[in-house]
Amino acid sequence: MYILGLSAFYHDSAAVLLEGGRIVAAAQEERFTRKKHDSAFPFHAALWCLSKEQVSVGNLDAVVFYDKPFLKFERLLETYYAFAPRGVRSFLQAMPVWIKEKVRLKKLILDELGRVEPFDRKKIRLLFPEHHLSHAASAYYPSPFEESAILTIDGVGEWATASICRGEGQSIEILKELRFPHSAGLLYSAFTYYLGFKVNSGEYKLMGLAPYGDPESEQTARYREIIKSKLVDVKSDGSIFLNMDYFDYVTGLRMVDDSKWQELFGFPARQAEDELLQCHCDLALAIQQVTEEVVSKMALEARRLTGSKHLCLAGGVALNCVANGKLLRRRIFDDLWIQPAAGDAGGALGAAYAAYHIYFGRAREVRSHSEALSDSMQGSYLGPQFDDFDVKHMVNNGKMRPVYKRYEDFDALCVRAAELLAEGDVIGWFQERMEWGPRALGNRSIIADARNPEMQKRLNLKIKFREGFRPFAPSVLAEDAARFFDLDAPSPYMLLTCDVVKSRRHNTPVGYHALPWREKLYFRRSDVTAITHIDYSARVQTVDEKTNPRYSQLIKRFRDLTGYGLVVNTSFNVRGEPIVCSPHDAYRCFMRTEMDYLVIGNYLFDKKEQPEWIDDEADWRTSYGLD
Repeated sequence: MYILGLSAFYHDSAAVLLEGGRIVAAAQEERFTRKKHDSAFPFHAALWCLSKEQVSVGNLDAVVFYDKPFLKFERLLETYYAFAPRGVRSFLQAMPVWIKEKVRLKKLILDELGRVEPFDRKKIRLLFPEHHLSHAASAYYPSPFEESAILTIDGVGEWATASICRGEGQSIEILKELRFPHSAGLLYSAFTYYLGFKVNSGEYKLMGLAPYGDPESEQTARYREIIKSKLVDVKSDGSIFLNMDYFDYVTGLRMVDDSKWQELFGFPARQAEDELLQCHCDLALAIQQVTEEVVSKMALEARRLTGSKHLCLAGGVALNCVANGKLLRRRIFDDLWIQPAAGDAGGALGAAYAAYHIYFGRAREVRSHSEALSDSMQGSYLGPQFDDFDVKHMVNNGKMRPVYKRYEDFDALCVRAAELLAEGDVIGWFQERMEWGPRALGNRSIIADARNPEMQKRLNLKIKFREGFRPFAPSVLAEDAARFFDLDAPSPYMLLTCDVVKSRRHNTPVGYHALPWREKLYFRRSDVTAITHIDYSARVQTVDEKTNPRYSQLIKRFRDLTGYGLVVNTSFNVRGEPIVCSPHDAYRCFMRTEMDYLVIGNYLFDKKEQPEWIDDEADWRTSYGLD
């Protein structure tokens, strides 16, 4: 049985192919089109999924879209009617798109699949599960639990903005929902907007900024009180009620009423390139604390309703790894599992799973905890893979002739790469199948030495071209994690934040929290300072040799040389671009930044030996068939 799952038309469009309940291919459209958060129909992702398994469109048992467009349309119409005459301008902008595309979604899907190959449209089965069911399915079905509570939290689906479900066997039962316009995800996005970051992509920047806030200051406490007294009423079960007098996302073209928020907080909405002030940091911390309270209370309610010892998480808010880490440490549940593609891209996976287990009634098989991979995500390495032929095609075709050294022995390459890292060099690391989800997990990564006190600054400003306050994550050998981090659970998908162990921390000066945020930025906080955030936290990826043998081998060789079984791991891209997909993407990113070396498979590229860079926009677009 082959099922194609799709998500599209909001952000992070994606396609997933299931074969007999097993994930055989998954990819986001942005990786092919090179448009970050591409929301278009995932034509290239679907084409790749089908081509990989040599499955024709006509042989699919079902094509499943991740939400119900008519229910969304109903919500849109009812909302505009309820708030009329407000929102006329927004209504006039939204309606043509809905009438032209989204209301006619069945035809659009069939037309796009027809671009892949001709097929009999009468024989295609199109299914449309609800948005939060897709999220719940993406979390529960690939998890290692035979039964579980399921918590989904995001901006909004059709009507639901959060849900609590029970998963048991092959069934999912929805127990409770929070409905639009009251949304923890949209609340967090409103602050993302007000603090100068882009909604639906800058929320992780807000999370990274929050630790620069002063947790002991009166200002942070005052902001938190304003949020909870004026903007949101947080109930004991985690449900929330937003004061819509202060928000504009229901019928307007902005997230909030800027003038009312300025009156509340005492400063105007920050623009994208404005200087970050302490007030911005403190407000970021305040909303992060409120969000953590909401997530924790929702989890407690999920435990009460289900009685389960296990919790699965999905939805965009499930990517808030700080909240996840604190939830784990509270021990509301014995075990926690988070879908690595928790946002809308993961909805494509959940939609396909929902069809397989609920619509078709197929039984669910749960992996044993004794297996190397106790979940069904295969380490989230589910995207395209490239071999020697592809690398040779990249170096031998096009306007440039890259210079490289090919190692017959991969271990010898790992030894050399470890030496380069220890010398302070930065390496683009490209191996095997691309990751599924927003995190680079060692196959499309930029790596460096976590001990280097200058590395955070260099990576942010010279290689990633992004804000200097942004933290970096470590990849640590699973067997060495306890040497560095206060973490007693595996974290293979980089979705949990924990503290660096106290024995590795450096003492902070008196009055540290009251220092301006820039003065805190490059203070040497530990012996692995490049991955230690200013509050001594780190967003950890634990690496197991059975899940990713090549990445594990590299880190082991670095440990042999330095005694440290961890490296800095950041996604292989620059600000404003998606993570690289192909060898061509990797070389292009390598040459446009100050990375020192590039490893693709068994090939090593030294920046000093490369010819002068010639921008080849047309070449890479042609390689993807985009022209």
